[in-house]
Amino acid sequence: MESVKVINGMKPILELKNLSVSYTPGKNAVDNVTTEIYPYTITAIMGPSGCGKSTLLRAINRMHDLYPHIQTTGEILLKGENVLKMDAMKVRRLVGMVFQQPNPFPTMSIYDNVLAGYSLNGIRLKRREKDEIVEHSLRSVALWNEVKDVMSKRGSFLSGGQQQRLCIARTLAMRPEVLLMDEPTSALDPISTNKIEELLLELKKEFTIIVVTHNMSQAARISDNSMFMYLGELIEHGNTTQMFTKPKNKRTEEYLTGVFG
Repeated sequence: MESVKVINGMKPILELKNLSVSYTPGKNAVDNVTTEIYPYTITAIMGPSGCGKSTLLRAINRMHDLYPHIQTTGEILLKGENVLKMDAMKVRRLVGMVFQQPNPFPTMSIYDNVLAGYSLNGIRLKRREKDEIVEHSLRSVALWNEVKDVMSKRGSFLSGGQQQRLCIARTLAMRPEVLLMDEPTSALDPISTNKIEELLLELKKEFTIIVVTHNMSQAARISDNSMFMYLGELIEHGNTTQMFTKPKNKRTEEYLTGVFG
């Protein structure tokens, strides 16, 4: 049997083994990536545009299943179970996703937005359970006090930063194991960005977070570990401080010092 690396007494929550994703036959957008993600950490995925960051992220919660021409091979193990062989709806409950543009459901109230995952999955809840989930989820993203008196208003009524926190609350309501974030602050102003970054540092106490970011200073501020991708390959993965101060690979160093990117 393969030995599993243990860090700080913890096994990886997520293991990628020879993971490849292709949009066209014979050409991999993600090429043979093998790595591990540890619980209660923030991992930043960095790299220039078109290097496979978002493609890798979307493979983890089976988003590519929605497009029949996209091929995914290899293994994605969540606590030892292969995500690619699990029920896709179950995977998306365990591995939540937050996108670049805040996307609350425009016809739903703030209250119903938080519970959208339950209604979409046909999970029926008592009113008391709904109230508890909504309040807990909104408190988790520091939004409860801002919206508790306007719960029946549409989510689109909120500011951009509030909308993104609402989308995070909607994901947290399903109690996922892993939280995937595809450039969650790129559409936000600096103050909203700072709030989301502070929120992520709080959330990692309960969740494992993987963030795609173009913003290297953001990766340095919030992530425990970083992955650097280039042309679909994982070039380097390790402790963020170590990678930023002593990168092992010349291409990582060139990217971090602005030679390309």
